[in-house]
Amino acid sequence: MSKRAAALCGAAVVTAATLTALPAEASALGTATTGSRTVRLTWKSCATKDHPTLQCASLKVPLDHRRPQGRKITLALSRVPHTARTYQGPLLVNPGGPGGSGLKLAGFVARSLPAKVAAQYDVIGFDPRGVGASKPALNCRPGHFDPVRPNSLPTTPAIEKANLARAESFAAACGKKYAQLLPFIDTTSTVRDMDAIRRALGAKKINYFGYSYGTYLGVVYARFFPERVRRLVLDSVVDPTDVWHEANLNQDVAFNDRHRAFLAWVAEHNATYGLGTSPEKIEASWYAMRAALAKKPAGGTVGASELEDTFIPGGYYNGYWPILAEAFAAYVRDKDPEPLVEAYEDIGAVDASGDNGYSVYTAVQCRDADWPRDWRRWRADNWAVYEKAPFMTWNNAWYNAPCAFWPTDSLRPVNVANGTLPPVLLFQATDDAATPYEGAVTVHHLLARSSLVVEEGGGNHGITLSGNACLDKHLAAYLTDGTVPRGYGEADAVCEALPDPEPTTATGKAASAPSNGSALHGLLGFRH
Repeated sequence: MSKRAAALCGAAVVTAATLTALPAEASALGTATTGSRTVRLTWKSCATKDHPTLQCASLKVPLDHRRPQGRKITLALSRVPHTARTYQGPLLVNPGGPGGSGLKLAGFVARSLPAKVAAQYDVIGFDPRGVGASKPALNCRPGHFDPVRPNSLPTTPAIEKANLARAESFAAACGKKYAQLLPFIDTTSTVRDMDAIRRALGAKKINYFGYSYGTYLGVVYARFFPERVRRLVLDSVVDPTDVWHEANLNQDVAFNDRHRAFLAWVAEHNATYGLGTSPEKIEASWYAMRAALAKKPAGGTVGASELEDTFIPGGYYNGYWPILAEAFAAYVRDKDPEPLVEAYEDIGAVDASGDNGYSVYTAVQCRDADWPRDWRRWRADNWAVYEKAPFMTWNNAWYNAPCAFWPTDSLRPVNVANGTLPPVLLFQATDDAATPYEGAVTVHHLLARSSLVVEEGGGNHGITLSGNACLDKHLAAYLTDGTVPRGYGEADAVCEALPDPEPTTATGKAASAPSNGSALHGLLGFRH
């Protein structure tokens, strides 16, 4: 156990529970009164093989909540209804992003929680404004990520100019297509949508479970509507004090560390991959591969930028490591680019739904908080970070660069400090790259009655319902009766991380991997 974890004392627990006994049958209609108008949700089956009880509905909300009688937009909702007589209300879930679709997440959460726990909630998924099945859905510049893009590393004025042109074109396309929408695609508008969902469900309070950016959505909702929060679960916690420019620079350093953890894992499995036993030499081979692909893209598809797109997901989830290592080894050792192209298509490529997610990602982040508008600041900041963290820095810079040219003004970040909430439960891996550990500690301090459960040595992003029984025990206890662990140090409870995966077997399957991890990470949002 590290010094960080050793500072704990976690035998105490706190219970805060209010249970309501209601009939098990879920109503086909949810109702709420807003002023003189009654809002109704009509739920219809949208069952799938994996989610046979899933239902769907839609809800109209104001584009501008300050003008409730003005233009309306439509939110897409999903629900797995409760079946137990003890009903604990709606549990809204969000997969992050911003820009992630939450419709399928409802089914995943309901299926992955212990059956007795899930049965006590209506698990509610939703596509936030602009996302997926909600209308209108943003798609600013279809095909923005089509290969082969310019090299992300701006080593010449021409390369920098080409990348800048892409960023400016994306921002301009968003402004042209969605001039009336963009001022209202932001976190605060989304939390007001969430409260409209609460009213339409006829609930006095909501329970909420968010991953990644969904944690920021949760704490902002709690700041706006603290009296309407019953339970709040935050997994892989965004630092709300550095949104969003500084957060992305901090990510660059963390992802570089996580990439090096992957390279060390490859070295440990030299018998399988044949790339050597020195992580430093393997890292040199990886950057040599990148340089070669910048000159000659693999299969005419995977250039240097696409290579980064392919390996960045390995920083989110180590279940991808065997696939990435095989592709890396095939290219370097066997001079075979095909596995690399396949890995890019399976893991790294942005499809049509990804275009939508990226459009919402930029719209929210660029609107939520100030970004530098002078490109010289971006250049200086990112070269400074690149010197110590070259893996993702410039790829991430161009991913966010439309914010330098965004056609709306920026809002001020929300101060989420809150001393009036019931106990809140936080989950965080110590080596998470997308939302570094320090952000969870910050939120733990800002939310007066929160408890922090740490996955010691874990590096995955989104850690509950992914096979770690220790973490899931705390989650189930909290959702059952409000029980949270209470310690006396930085964290309130510590769970050991699951082991890293083994190389794939002859059948192409990993020898060991978290049972639910792959399914969850297929549902989580983008870079937060």
